[in-house]
Amino acid sequence: MRIVVLADIHGNREALDAVTDAVAAEAPDAIVIAGDIIGYGPDPAYAVEVAAQYAASGARVVLGNHDQAVEQEDRRMTKVARDAIRWTRDQLSTEHRAFLAGLPLTVVEEDRLYVHASANEPDRWHYILDAQAAGFTFDATGARLIVCGHTHVPAMFYARVGYPPVAFRPLDNEPAPLIATRRHLVVAGSVGQPRDGNPAACFALIDLEQRCVTMRRVPYDAETTARKVLAAGLPPALATRLLSGR
Repeated sequence: MRIVVLADIHGNREALDAVTDAVAAEAPDAIVIAGDIIGYGPDPAYAVEVAAQYAASGARVVLGNHDQAVEQEDRRMTKVARDAIRWTRDQLSTEHRAFLAGLPLTVVEEDRLYVHASANEPDRWHYILDAQAAGFTFDATGARLIVCGHTHVPAMFYARVGYPPVAFRPLDNEPAPLIATRRHLVVAGSVGQPRDGNPAACFALIDLEQRCVTMRRVPYDAETTARKVLAAGLPPALATRLLSGR
């Protein structure tokens, strides 16, 4: 079984279109959208509509903190994020907002758990940035494979009973192993706002038969998205970071 994971689309149409074409070429058996469909980017309605189309075709979609903030403002967000969410609300129809509001915090399939942030208190939106945070997630679920986003930085963590998790930074477009004797946590990176220094869109391809994960990178027209961010009156920092991948 081959599973594509799209996380942190953040209303970036150009990145989403490029990734959609790449996903179609992969012809996966399943698609997961790991939250934050909107927020930051200039095309939130389009992103929601694409996500809804995927969902109608059987994709699993979970709620992200920006998706939730459309209805429940989160004061823990940065000012830039809050300003972007307020602008985003005005771009979404009642149907768009209903789709986001209906998303679950987690989805469990067989021995896999999908969540936007952490399996530990998923509604508190903890970032998994190190082995300690990964440990809290492993402790919160018995799933052997946990898949999330939220950090915008691709990563993997391996765990076995009696030992702390081990962090692993997968290389772009290179398969990383899923070890039969370990549990795994996969952080999928970001489609629409990468923060690992590479501005190319990122999605994860999980191959359960070959037992590997590949962080696919897809170049897209970030300059067009950045111009649209500025034209919409969104915070200029949101345009700048698209070009640097930071």
